Amino acid sequence: MEITGPRLDRFDEILTPEALSFVQALHREFDGRRRELLAARQTRQAELSSGGTLDFLPETSEIRHGDWRVAPPAPGLVDRRVEITGPVDQKMTINALNSGAKVWLADFEDANAPTWENTVYGQLNLRAALDREIDFETGGKTYALGPDEELATIVVRPRGWHLNEKHALVDGEQVSASLFDFALYFFHCAARQIAKGKGPYFYLPKMESHLEARLWNDVFTRAQELLGIPYGTIRATVLIETYPAAFEMEEILYELRDHSAGLNAGRWDYLFSVIKKFRTRGREFLLPERNAVTMTAPFMRAYTELLVRTCHKHGAHAIGGMAAFIPSRRDAEVNAVALEKVRADKTRESGDGFDGSWVAHPDLVPICREVFDGVLGDRPNQLDRLRDDVHVTAEDLLAVSKTPGEITEAGLRNNVDVALRYLAAWMGGLGAVAIHNLMEDAATAEISRSQIWQWIHNDIQLADTGETVTKDLVERIIEEELAKIAAGPGYDQARFEQATALFKQVALDDDFAEFLTLPAYAQLP
Repeated sequence: MEITGPRLDRFDEILTPEALSFVQALHREFDGRRRELLAARQTRQAELSSGGTLDFLPETSEIRHGDWRVAPPAPGLVDRRVEITGPVDQKMTINALNSGAKVWLADFEDANAPTWENTVYGQLNLRAALDREIDFETGGKTYALGPDEELATIVVRPRGWHLNEKHALVDGEQVSASLFDFALYFFHCAARQIAKGKGPYFYLPKMESHLEARLWNDVFTRAQELLGIPYGTIRATVLIETYPAAFEMEEILYELRDHSAGLNAGRWDYLFSVIKKFRTRGREFLLPERNAVTMTAPFMRAYTELLVRTCHKHGAHAIGGMAAFIPSRRDAEVNAVALEKVRADKTRESGDGFDGSWVAHPDLVPICREVFDGVLGDRPNQLDRLRDDVHVTAEDLLAVSKTPGEITEAGLRNNVDVALRYLAAWMGGLGAVAIHNLMEDAATAEISRSQIWQWIHNDIQLADTGETVTKDLVERIIEEELAKIAAGPGYDQARFEQATALFKQVALDDDFAEFLTLPAYAQLP
């Protein structure tokens, strides 16, 4: 195994020969299957682009009608009423663990720009947090962990199956970023977590089929064998954030049942996946501008209700979506309106039977907790709410055309502005970026650029101006929005030139980039 990235200060504590040997073993055993499954994604995409559709799988009907249950909730994952998400830098690690949330999603994926430095130091930060060696001082303020019993449970999200780690090679091939992130954390922190009475827990992103979940389950089984850790110690929550996965929720739970910690409604990536999977199919799968798509849209309502029913039917937790608002300390009026929307969103989720939900900022933890406390009381979850009243069909999940809302020039400009600002920050090493009082990550940037691609290729007219969305129109708006950004604080011309070139590639090229992070990662150090 070869590491091509620089060995910065303390990297040798993570990139030990033993840890890299563990990565290598998993790569050699499982990377071939990963590549086959990625090829299967392309085959399915070709079928959808040629007029195919999505449906529940007839060959797995017995699983959907079977009377089986996942493993009981693991220690530290029984009560998940509030979960906070964020990257694995030092400050976020301490703030998230101290936030009062029950769970911290420690993110190597969409909230993290995967520079080599971020990737390895993130692993160091997690190990240091478990060893209580992470306190530091900056700007005259000291950051330190509170008592162990008050800290959130760490759940790590590795990068998706589609990504490689370009700084790590086995037999001359780039290692799966999923296996790299998982293996390093598991090798260094599994025993530490078990010693604290919890365990090595994970969030699994971007999966498109139960066969991909089966691969993860086999990785877990083998990893536990190699390190002598009891079978079933690992627990994983799967983000149902791709359109195909919504039709295989039960099968995904079944494949991971001995290692399952439930499912999560990954709403932003789900919208991106809807656009991506049916981008060539005209207005049948055309969404209004992103800020107009709410969780009460019929196809989104079907998706979340099915998720709760599926999870509780089999004894698994159902975790709700992100509240991305970032409170402002300068604008009380903006806060009041936005916080009321957060409260309404969490009230809907708790009323639907979700066992907990996500927030992006520590200041939102009390609101989410208050709402779920009101429903749960002293109970740790709502697993007893089976939601037998829910009956969702494939047609319900596919009813995108029933989504209310318009496509306006303001919506187009917002997509351009957010994508440019986010990509500039991402190329600078930041994966979670506060833009216009919202926490933007790779998923929301994906929605922005993929909507523009879809609008261009479907000759969409803007509702307010009547103009048709064309490449020329988008390029003009890019220049106008860049001028506004340049007139504001913190403008970095070189960084925004890089972001603009990348944005034009993923939004304006005739060929649709499967993920914007693929060409973007090639430019990261």
